[in-house]
Amino acid sequence: MASAPQGSQPCAPRPQDSMDRPEPELIRQSWRAVSRSPLEHGTVLFARLFALEPGLLPLFQYDGHQFSSPEDCLSSPEFLDHIRKVMLVIDAAVTNVEDLSSLEEYLAGLGRKHRAVGVKLSSFSTVGESLLYMLERCLGPAFTPAMRAAWNQLYGAVVQAMSRGWDGE
Repeated sequence: MASAPQGSQPCAPRPQDSMDRPEPELIRQSWRAVSRSPLEHGTVLFARLFALEPGLLPLFQYDGHQFSSPEDCLSSPEFLDHIRKVMLVIDAAVTNVEDLSSLEEYLAGLGRKHRAVGVKLSSFSTVGESLLYMLERCLGPAFTPAMRAAWNQLYGAVVQAMSRGWDGE
């Protein structure tokens, strides 16, 4: 069995380990690396999100405070708490990857909350891009096309459940 390539990132699983695993295991394997530093990686996700869709920044207000920049937002204790919560939701999806139906009601409620604060359903494709960016940054070359496909599938299922909050189902 081949060993990890020289110079691979410390949080990255070995690419050889993920080649023959089913999709849920690819997701769990990659998430183990990310979940070691959820705030750090969640900050990468949101920095990318604000870079791709700056119009989302005004939606994040705490006690009437409007953030003047993504950096201002990303250093706010209230927003850091939001990042922690988002990473916990991702963690719940990973934990329940083989039975996402157990999260459907919760995710639909989360969708309703996002709709209520002005998030557009279309913004979730940018969130998905930002999630993949964060995973790629953490995992480096160990983030394989199979992992990307598995995460796309998981994220699509999460967004589908959250979209019920827009549909009112």
